[in-house]
Amino acid sequence: MKLFDVKNLTKTYHGEVETPVLHDLNFSIERGEFVAIMGPSGSGKSTLLHILGFLDNYTSGEYKFNEKKYQDYTEDETAGVRNKEMGFVFQQFNLLSRQTVYDNVKLPLMYSNIKEKDWDARIKKVIEIVGLSHRSDYITSKLSGGEKQRVAIARALINEPNVIFADEPTGNLDSKSGQVVMETLQRLHRELGHTIILITHETFTAEHADRIIHIKDGRIFSDKVVSERRDAKESFFK
Repeated sequence: MKLFDVKNLTKTYHGEVETPVLHDLNFSIERGEFVAIMGPSGSGKSTLLHILGFLDNYTSGEYKFNEKKYQDYTEDETAGVRNKEMGFVFQQFNLLSRQTVYDNVKLPLMYSNIKEKDWDARIKKVIEIVGLSHRSDYITSKLSGGEKQRVAIARALINEPNVIFADEPTGNLDSKSGQVVMETLQRLHRELGHTIILITHETFTAEHADRIIHIKDGRIFSDKVVSERRDAKESFFK
C-alpha cells in the first residue's frame, strides 16, 4: 500500500525573489519501508520532509498521504495526522534541557487524547525501547549527544505513529553515537514495523536504509535499493 505518493511536485518560495527549491518530483513510499532521502546541503531534502510531514505546503503537483490528497485534509485532520500518524526527530534534539528524560518523553501526551492513567506505562515502554531505562530520571542536559537523540526518538514514538521522520539525526553526533542512533532507527523499522524516512547528507548514514532517494538541485538524481545495507547489531528490544 502506498503511504506516500508524490506526482510532479514542485516547491517555490516567493519573496522579493522567487526561489525554486523542488522540481517535478515523482516517487512513492510503501507502508513499512525504510527510505533515506539523501543530498548535499541546499538540495531541497529538508523542504521535502516538511511537505511530506504536513509542516509545509507545496506549489504544484500532487501529494497523497494514505491514499488521500493533501488538499482534502481539513486543518483539524492535518493536525491529527501530525500528532497521531507521524513522529519527528531533528538534528537539534529540541529537548527541555532542565527536565528529566521521563518528562521530555511525556510532553506530547499532554496534547493528546490518551488517558492520563495510561501515560506512565507508555513512557516507560518507549524509554526502554531506545535503551535508556537507566537514564529515565536524569536531567537531559547531563546526557551525551547520542543519549539526547535517543530521548528525542522515544518522544517521537510516544503516540505510536506509523511514520518516523528523522532529519539529519546524526548531524551533531560523533561517529560512535551516530551509529547507535542509526541502529535504533533500523530496529524500529525491522522489529516494530515503523515506516522510517531519513534525511541525510551522509552516505554511511543513508546505507542503514533499504532504499536511497538521491536529490540534487531539487531533482531526483537516483532512486535505488541499497545493495549492501549496514545492518544493526544484536537487538536490545524485549
